[in-house]
Amino acid sequence: MFSHVFVGVSDFDRALAFYGPVMAALGLVPRFCERDRPWAGWQPAEGGRPLFLIGQPFDGAAHQPGNGQMVAFGATSREQVRAVYGAALAHGGTGEGAPGLRPHYHPDYYGAYFRDPDGNKLAVACHTPQDPAWS
Repeated sequence: MFSHVFVGVSDFDRALAFYGPVMAALGLVPRFCERDRPWAGWQPAEGGRPLFLIGQPFDGAAHQPGNGQMVAFGATSREQVRAVYGAALAHGGTGEGAPGLRPHYHPDYYGAYFRDPDGNKLAVACHTPQDPAWS
């Protein structure tokens, strides 16, 4: 569905220190990092797209997070949701909703919400039922 998602940042090094561990917790791998531009991208471990990109805005204007905009990453398990949220908070992110069920979306929606150091709102969600072995 998507070719790529680009999120603007104001301090590239700070953003890279945040997004590197978050992308690793999601199982995404670096595709490139160009500090002189500055921008970086991650992709699925098997390669290809979609890409997730961070960088300073192309037009040179200051980055500003949008109200009502959010990027939500898919997780393969509830454990991964917790790991991503933990990585985000450990690397300069702020919580916007701890990991947990959100049955008002659907019975198996398990997600967490957080902001990066620039204030961009992000989420991670698992849509599969809890494994009965974990009950």
